[in-house]
Amino acid sequence: MHHFGHIAPEVRQRLFHREPGDFTADSPPGMLAAALGATLYSPATRPRLADDVLKQAGRGVVSMVLCLEDSIDDAEVADAEENLVGQFTDLATRPDARPPLLFVRVRAPGQITDLVRRLGPAVRLLSGFVLPKFTEERGTPFLEALSAAESATGRRLFAMPVLESPELLHLDTRGDTLAGIARTVDKYRDRVLALRLGVTDFCSAYGLRRPPDMTAYDVQIVASVIGDVVNLLGRADGTGFTVTGPVWEYFRHQERMFKPQLRRSPFLEGRAVELRQALIEHDMDGLLREIELDRANGLLGKTCIHPSHVMPVHALSVVSHEEYGDAQDILRPERGGGGVLRSAYTNKMNEVKPHRAWAERTLERAEAFGVAREDIGFVELLTAGLPA
Repeated sequence: MHHFGHIAPEVRQRLFHREPGDFTADSPPGMLAAALGATLYSPATRPRLADDVLKQAGRGVVSMVLCLEDSIDDAEVADAEENLVGQFTDLATRPDARPPLLFVRVRAPGQITDLVRRLGPAVRLLSGFVLPKFTEERGTPFLEALSAAESATGRRLFAMPVLESPELLHLDTRGDTLAGIARTVDKYRDRVLALRLGVTDFCSAYGLRRPPDMTAYDVQIVASVIGDVVNLLGRADGTGFTVTGPVWEYFRHQERMFKPQLRRSPFLEGRAVELRQALIEHDMDGLLREIELDRANGLLGKTCIHPSHVMPVHALSVVSHEEYGDAQDILRPERGGGGVLRSAYTNKMNEVKPHRAWAERTLERAEAFGVAREDIGFVELLTAGLPA
């Protein structure tokens, strides 16, 4: 699979200086973590879940989470598990099916080993599990169950812990909680694909809900947690993990309080004019701003609860021609001794040693999402990726 694989090859050729790279569920963890993109959540209770999964894959989704936790009622769990096993079995019998990376969000450690046993041969379609409300105390049994499931199946399974507990949010317990999480995920480093932020739960602890005109970074109590998580767990020195962006909750028009955040200038021609209006009407301008802030704050990928969020995440994850040129210049072998050079675009300073980690991460993103041609921006990428 690869990003933007759902659009015609001739369109990709027109858009990309370097096309997104191929990957599979068996690719190296670093590549998979960078390539997760917009991870679309779906309740495991959906009666046509197998069809839904393939439909979304055909629209550009490369990773999905089938949820047995907060998205379903407590009374639905047993039926949801049964449905999940049946839908996986259905997918496994379709010879031409090309599903995305599939993860299951569980409630309890015992579900991991039980579901793996019940899936039987269909477990080959499973990439791993999402672990809710992760702390050292609660997370260790989940990771132990994951290891047992791997041993039982002989299949590599990844964990994606969700950092969303009140202990992590509250200032008096945050330091110890973060340190415990760091110890736990470091112990199971080979199996932790990415860390996910549960910002909705953070807001819930204080009775908050951010409106569509605001991003997670405008809610200071949430922004402070994101900063601390990246500070300890997202470092670029080899000790860090991929940390993904928080969910955007909105997908329908509501009355606006503030002006739209999308400038008119990128949307001046043809379908782009209609696209700008549609993005504003569906509160997507706030999403676009939050995606940009995610990346500026060290996050990669994003939790999504609606298909309309997928292409904005992917379009803004493509590396620009300018970024790619800067990264390549910084990482040239002859630059190993450091120094300062002027960008090829003659608009910035590239300082080799301080910018090296940024350049390395940029090339990792380029491998996953591709590099846009010099005259291509996110509007063109987004327009090409959306249904006609």
